[in-house]
Amino acid sequence: MSEVYAVRRERVRERCAAGGGAAALISRPANVRYLAGAAPRGAVLLVGTDEDVLLCGRPPGDLPGEGRPDEALRTRVLPAPGADPAVAGAGLAAAQGVESLAVEEHHLTVARHRALGSVAPGLRLVDLGGAVEQLRFVKDEEEISCLRIAAEIADQALGELLESILVGRTERHLALELERRLVDHGADGPAFPTSVGTGPNSGKGGHRPSDRRVEEGDFLSVCLGASYRGYCCEIGRTFVIGTSPADWQIELYDLVFAAQRAGREALVPGAACRDVDRAARHPLDSAGYADGLAPLTGHGVGLEIDEDPQLAPSAMGKLDACVPVTVEPGVHLPGRGGVRIDDTLVVRPEADGGPELLTITTKELLAL
Repeated sequence: MSEVYAVRRERVRERCAAGGGAAALISRPANVRYLAGAAPRGAVLLVGTDEDVLLCGRPPGDLPGEGRPDEALRTRVLPAPGADPAVAGAGLAAAQGVESLAVEEHHLTVARHRALGSVAPGLRLVDLGGAVEQLRFVKDEEEISCLRIAAEIADQALGELLESILVGRTERHLALELERRLVDHGADGPAFPTSVGTGPNSGKGGHRPSDRRVEEGDFLSVCLGASYRGYCCEIGRTFVIGTSPADWQIELYDLVFAAQRAGREALVPGAACRDVDRAARHPLDSAGYADGLAPLTGHGVGLEIDEDPQLAPSAMGKLDACVPVTVEPGVHLPGRGGVRIDDTLVVRPEADGGPELLTITTKELLAL
């Protein structure tokens, strides 16, 4: 992997040169990890003219899930407790003779930006913008392999939960059990707070689990994700508890399933992001649910659970091959509940079999 990280950092160096910067100071954690292999809390990466240096407040590797730094990369642990690695990085750049330093202004606070300028007054700060995020957009096969394993872990945790007794247990209890199972099966941890909604809470996007207990006849919607070596996946499913589903539940489920399938089928290289969103949204719009739909029907995943591209009506840009995204339409009926179906897929050309489905738990409407 050292060669991979070195190539990534060289591409950042090229972006810096094109934008008028001689070196770059990377502070956004996901970007640090992408370029360095690890992102200890508060760490920054100096992509310099003489050498690249990972600066951190404590030795890397102390906490699980942080990753392991590129062995070919110099790591510098700051001796003073509470010292700011970003400020130290600016000072190191100045010591290398750098005259202009590209920084991630979208991540730095105003106070931190001022501190960088004060430590090296002769250093000209320029904005790197989203250059690293753009490099992260298309994943290599090693990254996709990590996503595939994360999806397998999430599938396994969800599958085991479905084999247990659910009636009478609280949303909160089920969410905690799912997160424990993720770790038991090798995840760094949950990719985001697990959402479990029952009865009138089902189908709500981002629902925070409550103490409501599962009852016979409920819709049960679950959304969880695993992080593996920093890479995050997402899966969402909806089930019926303990009895044959009612007619309205079947009708609503079939509608959301059709929307989700339409979104998945639209995932082809070159497709406009807004067109994928439109494909998933159209069946729900036509059925009269336009006003209650979420602002987007999917998003990219990787070192962050929510990254570009965004699948939304106003989204710009097109999909490329090897871009992982979620497709997650849903409908919630206030006071009754709803349905959400969520998969993580990788965009692939038709010659390679079309979109690769990473989350494979059944989407059949099961009565548990």
